[in-house]
Amino acid sequence: MAETVTPSGTTGSLLASLDPLLRTWLPRQRWFAGKGRPVTGFTPVAVTELLPSPRLADPPEQGGAPTGRLGLYHLLLRVHQPSAPGAPPHPGDCYQLLIGVREALPPRLAPALIGHVTDGPLTGLTVYEALYDARPAEVLLEALRTRARVGDLRFERDPRQEIRAGLVARMMTAEQSNSSVVYGDTFILKLLRRVVPGVNPDLEIPLALARQGCPRVPPPTGWLSAEPGGEPYVLAVLQPYVSGAGDGWELALRELAKGEDFAAEARALGRATAEVHTALARALPTVTLGHTQLELLVDGMTERLAAAVQAVPALRPYEQGLRSAYTALSSLAAEGRTWTAQRVHGDLHLGQCLRSPSGEWSLIDFEGEPARPLAERRMPQPPVRDVAGMLRSFDYAAHSANPAAPEWAHACRAAYCSGYAEVSGRDPRTDPVLLRAYETDKAVYEVVYEARHRPDWLPVPLSAIRRLAAPDPT
Repeated sequence: MAETVTPSGTTGSLLASLDPLLRTWLPRQRWFAGKGRPVTGFTPVAVTELLPSPRLADPPEQGGAPTGRLGLYHLLLRVHQPSAPGAPPHPGDCYQLLIGVREALPPRLAPALIGHVTDGPLTGLTVYEALYDARPAEVLLEALRTRARVGDLRFERDPRQEIRAGLVARMMTAEQSNSSVVYGDTFILKLLRRVVPGVNPDLEIPLALARQGCPRVPPPTGWLSAEPGGEPYVLAVLQPYVSGAGDGWELALRELAKGEDFAAEARALGRATAEVHTALARALPTVTLGHTQLELLVDGMTERLAAAVQAVPALRPYEQGLRSAYTALSSLAAEGRTWTAQRVHGDLHLGQCLRSPSGEWSLIDFEGEPARPLAERRMPQPPVRDVAGMLRSFDYAAHSANPAAPEWAHACRAAYCSGYAEVSGRDPRTDPVLLRAYETDKAVYEVVYEARHRPDWLPVPLSAIRRLAAPDPT
């Protein structure tokens, strides 16, 4: 592997080569968060050459035929865009890119094309999204296997777990906010796209659960990190791949389509969630939320509701009813009621759960809601926050059926809470004020998201809004 491309060396000219292509390509990526605003420039955080560019490393073959060799660059780039109207200036999000370089792309890599370079050190070459290509992805696995150090990049692994050489890589194409590569049927590498400095819960929590011996979360096998400028970034996590597993969302939709009951699976999923919560409470600190802490929590919910009403006028008729969910919680806190908070999943829904062929459930993707600040995602929360997210997910699945199946959702919600109580000793429904507040907060978020990105889905959270805003939301 080659050395880091230094800022004083070829980094500037390399980025000048890529700049016009990335400005067009980046906004089209599903994981790019700044859609709707033009890209105005880039600042390199770290640029590392993992494999030397073919034009720079090798002379052309006799007769000028392409060599077929591959170059590979790892980029951490801060992307600059105009701030949204009324928003304060933003330094720009940092994204992780893996850029492949070839003289020409074979047809199988056509979907990965970024563009043809016309200026700078890569002139005449073709650059592309390297994760689509097995060879660059295998370079990453080999680096993790050997615990390589390349410039600012640190490839680490659990010495107790073996990484076998020669596993064939294939990219998964179904993700939204990150990218994943499967190696054989053994490992899956999750590459984070929008990265921030600090301790990432997607590595922190699975490591903590592994120390507790919790079987519901695959233990990290390896991870990629970097410390450019002294700031730590978690960039990727390698975990065992559950071959033949199905995610909860697809399984639920399949059972719905067949008219089958899903309550037994929902109960098992409730048990799995409670097992993870119990292990997290042992592994990481818990705190008590009193009046002051609850007021801050309620204030945040109330502010999000006010902003949502401004963004989506369809919420306006329900604003007072929804606000009552928060004031009821505030009133309990004022009377001296307290709650225990701990680390939780933070973005739990059916798509974050895997069922193995043997029927065991696992929870994955502990990154939390990527749009939220990292410090907020790492804050202890009442476990009912995860429960509320899963209850909303059952509702979404039921409304995906034609016709909608609200009774199916009701049965799943009840079974999930019962399963949770079997392990934790406490049914979430016995704390209806807290559960309603968190479910309301989640539904308000969903309304804003659907209004902006999937208007056809807006009736799904609005149906929950009508229920949650009612005087008796049960």
